[in-house]
Amino acid sequence: MRRPGRRSEGRKERKGRERKEREGKRRKEGGTAAAPPAPSRQLLPQLAAPRLWQAGSMAAVESRVCETAGCSSEAKLQCPTCLKLGIQGSYFCSQECFKGSWATHKLLHKKAKDEKAKHEVSSWMLEGDVNTNPWSGYRYTGKLRPHYPLTPTRPVPSYIQRPDYADHPLGMSESEQALKGTSQIKILSPEDIEGMRVVCRLAREVLDVAAMMVKAGVTTEEIDHAVHLACIARNCYPSPLNYYNFPKSCCTSVNEVICHGIPDRRPLQEGDIVNVDITVYRNGYHGDLNETFYVGEVDEGARRLVQTTYECLMQAIDAVKPGVRYRELGNIIQKHAQANGFSVVRSYCGHGIHKLFHTAPNVPHYAKNKAVGVMKPGHVFTIEPMICEGGWQDETWPDGWTAVTRDGKRSAQFEHTLLVTDTGCEILTRRLDSIRPHFMSQ
Repeated sequence: MRRPGRRSEGRKERKGRERKEREGKRRKEGGTAAAPPAPSRQLLPQLAAPRLWQAGSMAAVESRVCETAGCSSEAKLQCPTCLKLGIQGSYFCSQECFKGSWATHKLLHKKAKDEKAKHEVSSWMLEGDVNTNPWSGYRYTGKLRPHYPLTPTRPVPSYIQRPDYADHPLGMSESEQALKGTSQIKILSPEDIEGMRVVCRLAREVLDVAAMMVKAGVTTEEIDHAVHLACIARNCYPSPLNYYNFPKSCCTSVNEVICHGIPDRRPLQEGDIVNVDITVYRNGYHGDLNETFYVGEVDEGARRLVQTTYECLMQAIDAVKPGVRYRELGNIIQKHAQANGFSVVRSYCGHGIHKLFHTAPNVPHYAKNKAVGVMKPGHVFTIEPMICEGGWQDETWPDGWTAVTRDGKRSAQFEHTLLVTDTGCEILTRRLDSIRPHFMSQ
């Protein structure tokens, strides 16, 4: 019988202890550091910084400085993940400095993995070939497949004002990172509000251009090209482009794709539904909206899903006014969705927007959420419910962006950017030529 609080050393623990003893002996004898452990098979992303590994014999290595901002100490420790991915450098002076830099440093790992995936996809392909299974071994949840390779990232003329992440190698917004975790909601000045009105009107114009492109046989890549040109013609930067290395100028989400679909060479097919999500940047402000469209004739289930999703958005907008808690919007949306037999995605939410693409408040679309904040005049934010035919659970394709329903059933979405006024709200991204969304005319 074992004593309480103790357990005998098993085979696995014994082997681990013996391995550590051998490694320690090698280090004492002047050998190199032990190799990092094999990559984890866990599906969830690593949330904490791993332990640093002692660099090889530093006598043969030039003096290095810690990569943590503001630290000039000598560095002899390396990131183990960088070693596995073949990333050069990544030296730190201590575990504490490494942990302090982890939020930004881990973006290097994502970029390296993305580049490796792109290389694997394109290395064996002939010019013009389309690969609809670029990630061998991945089990798709529905019938949709990517059409790789993607076309090269389109340039934006230098005369167009760019957000801070546009030229960042990792696409990171340092202005957003500086406010990460805050729940303080900015009250916009009259000047800010006018800037938002202008950029949201331009975003609406760009979405209307995309709407005219939606038909069977047109690829989502062609829609993205039209969106990119429409942004440039209006002296706008397409906000999604290079945002945390997103490769395109808009998001196109087809059928079971919930959001963040990457435009590619797949032609739209009769009976599809497709969401086009547009954000543009002009004079320091972002404007954001999206709509879901029918591709040709669609079945009754698609019509019910799209109609209900739009109603969820508009019912939530009707409740926006000073004094309302942001958490209340999810109760309204989920009640209407469930009454029609649909579910509400929980992983993605609406957000504050102005000079930052994404900021406080967070606006969940599901009931009984714990969103922080009360609406006040001058708040600007989006509501963008994602409603599903089946379950609300989602997963992400290996491209790191495309969110799909776990059961492979369809999802729809609508989005507006809103300004809280003294008596209610102003829909900044509304259509100017009609009060109806495009799908009602299809």
